[in-house]
Amino acid sequence: MKQGIIIALRSLTKRGRNNGIKIISLAAGLAMGLVLIAKVYFEQSYDAFYPDSERIYRLNQKIIQNNELKEYPQVSGGVAVGMREEVPGVEMATRCTGIYDGEAYTDDGKAYTVSMIAADEYFFDVFPRKILQGDAKAVLSKKGAILISEELARKIGGDVMGKTLCLGSKNKNKIPVGGVFETVPENAHQRYDAVITLQVMVAPDYDGTMNWLGNDRYRGYVKLYPGVEPDSLAEPMRAMQRKYQDFEALKKAGVDLSYTLTRLTDLHRKTPEVKSMSSLLIMLAFVLIFAAVMNYVLVVISSFVSRTKEVAVHKCYGASGRNIGGMIVSETFLHLLISIALALLLIFAFRGTVEELLAASLQALFSSQSITILVAVCMVVFLVTGLLPGHLFARIPVGAAFRNYRESRRYWKLALLFVQFIGVGFLFSFLVIITLQHRHMTNDNPGYNCEQLAYFNMGGTDSTLRSKIVDEVGRLPEVAAVTTFSELPFEKQSGNNVYLPGNDRELFNIADLYWVGNRYLETMEIPVVEGRSFTENVPSSREVMVSRRFVEKMKNFVDWSDGAIGKEILITEHSQGMKQPFTICGVYEDIRINSIENEDTRPSVMFYASNLQWTRKLLVKFHTLTPEGMTHVRETIQALLPDQNVAINDWRADMTNLYRSSRLFRDSVMIGCIITLIIALTGLIGYTRDEINRRRKEIAIRKINGATFKEVLLLFERDIIRIAVPALIGGCALAAYSATGWLSGFSEKVSLAWYLFAMCGLMMLGVIITVVAFNVRSAANDNPVKSLRSE
Repeated sequence: MKQGIIIALRSLTKRGRNNGIKIISLAAGLAMGLVLIAKVYFEQSYDAFYPDSERIYRLNQKIIQNNELKEYPQVSGGVAVGMREEVPGVEMATRCTGIYDGEAYTDDGKAYTVSMIAADEYFFDVFPRKILQGDAKAVLSKKGAILISEELARKIGGDVMGKTLCLGSKNKNKIPVGGVFETVPENAHQRYDAVITLQVMVAPDYDGTMNWLGNDRYRGYVKLYPGVEPDSLAEPMRAMQRKYQDFEALKKAGVDLSYTLTRLTDLHRKTPEVKSMSSLLIMLAFVLIFAAVMNYVLVVISSFVSRTKEVAVHKCYGASGRNIGGMIVSETFLHLLISIALALLLIFAFRGTVEELLAASLQALFSSQSITILVAVCMVVFLVTGLLPGHLFARIPVGAAFRNYRESRRYWKLALLFVQFIGVGFLFSFLVIITLQHRHMTNDNPGYNCEQLAYFNMGGTDSTLRSKIVDEVGRLPEVAAVTTFSELPFEKQSGNNVYLPGNDRELFNIADLYWVGNRYLETMEIPVVEGRSFTENVPSSREVMVSRRFVEKMKNFVDWSDGAIGKEILITEHSQGMKQPFTICGVYEDIRINSIENEDTRPSVMFYASNLQWTRKLLVKFHTLTPEGMTHVRETIQALLPDQNVAINDWRADMTNLYRSSRLFRDSVMIGCIITLIIALTGLIGYTRDEINRRRKEIAIRKINGATFKEVLLLFERDIIRIAVPALIGGCALAAYSATGWLSGFSEKVSLAWYLFAMCGLMMLGVIITVVAFNVRSAANDNPVKSLRSE
């Protein structure tokens, strides 16, 4: 092996070997392919870093209502406590909820972005993290302090124990740091920078942390004893429900409520989005690496004729077929090492791009476990690129040293090109579909006009200051209208249940948009299809507006043939003990809730509030949205809020950002398609040149006999077209199949018309034919005398 590598080193710069092409194309394919495989492993290993992760489960709420089964990942606060205290087989349980995402200010006025959860004192018993400073259980047992991550502590700098953080604005809501925990890795389904006690959720007149029904905002988790299967807990969990929940009341409301358990390590990897993405990324990685490997083998086989005498001479001096194979394998080993080194250089050179495309740091992608898998992939690449050419070269006869050996291995080359063309057809067609779908999503009409809209979160300010902000921004010349609201329609919405007065039956769950201010529907240009908008400037409105889908849903329960206007309904959380009905004043056209990828198809409702304490977001409509106008609004608000870092958000930009994962996936496929196309065309150019050199005298004779340029061109194009057409058809068919599965996760999708794939195939065929024609042109125009001079 050592001698073989020395020989391979000496031959690196030999002319005619095309070692540069082999190494660079293999490096490009490996660079992209290996990071994609690492990404898939990263996605499939979510939460596996927790000790005993196979024994940790999330509590899910399963509801059967009106013969519809729905499952939710949140539960009421008391359920996890009941699991810990009442269900045998449960070693530990905890509950937590998201409580704050925004800026936290240190004593010196510096701002840091923080994602904070509220959790009970058992949280780190279920999800162990090394506690670097402080007593985590003590901090989470009572109000008064906060735990922060090691990463956040490092950003703040120095010893953070005892220092205070102000949430939302400077010099307000001060909370001392009571401990530091080891940072949660990137592949965790729940990432957070800070943890505060669940006791902050308890108000003097209300404690929702121990509810058994309603207020189901909490994520509950249990850790089972070793050997306990979740299915064995079904009856004990039901017994727990009978003890703490009113089954008769639930039955009367038409609700069947139960709980299920989902293994922690399955929460992320078994979601449809992750399963689909992982399958497609593995396919993309396979195509890239396979195309690079096939191109390497193709280039090696292309040098077959020129190296026959060299191999035959080795055999004359006693080298066996095994020695020749070993020589080729040693050469491949050296090339692979250089390719891997170049691949690593490419990855680190484009580190920022790689981390953005894959939404993970290189450190997280290349863990010790993923590196083991990547080494195994490289071993497979080595075996294919080394053993196959080695076997072919070992079969060269000794007589090739004394005669003109003409075996060209042409059919091997065509077979390898066929495989590469399949990859090109697949990736290009799939890229077109992804691009069209992404364009469709980002240019989608959500049911309102968001082109000139911006918004600002006024959380942390009182109603008096909010009113002043509304007045000041409304006076700006760039501003066409201003109003307030509670919830962004393109975000995930909380739900509440609908009842009719005098009836205990629960009808259905709605997406609650909560409160809006004056002229909200007018500003948003949401059409009112029945009735009217809210009566404004009333201190306590009892009106509600519902979506068209709400009215359609109500037809399953009540006869509203005379219309929905004037009808009374009860909605949990709003109807004060289900005793205060709301009157429907208007019906608005359905708007999109959440995104096309995760569309919420529930009916929606909204309420009116003149008191700005209920509407914490400012909506600004510009005459024309410009950076200068946004800056003017920001500066105006900043002058009123000197203790905050004011940020104005572009509504359309934030909606477009909902599809960031789709854009990154499109960009990944585009880069993969470009790399695969370059590799395939490199192989095609090499094959064409080999064929031109092999048939140069034939071309000369044909030209002497009157062959035109077109006839000479067809001589080469014919064979390529014969393999390119079926290969591209196969690649486009594979793309259609993959695109169908990928698009199934969207509520709206582009049409997979046959002509799209036909156009993609024809475009790639045109590129292939053009490349061949360009290479044949010089040979077809050569003087035939030059080719026959040696005869």
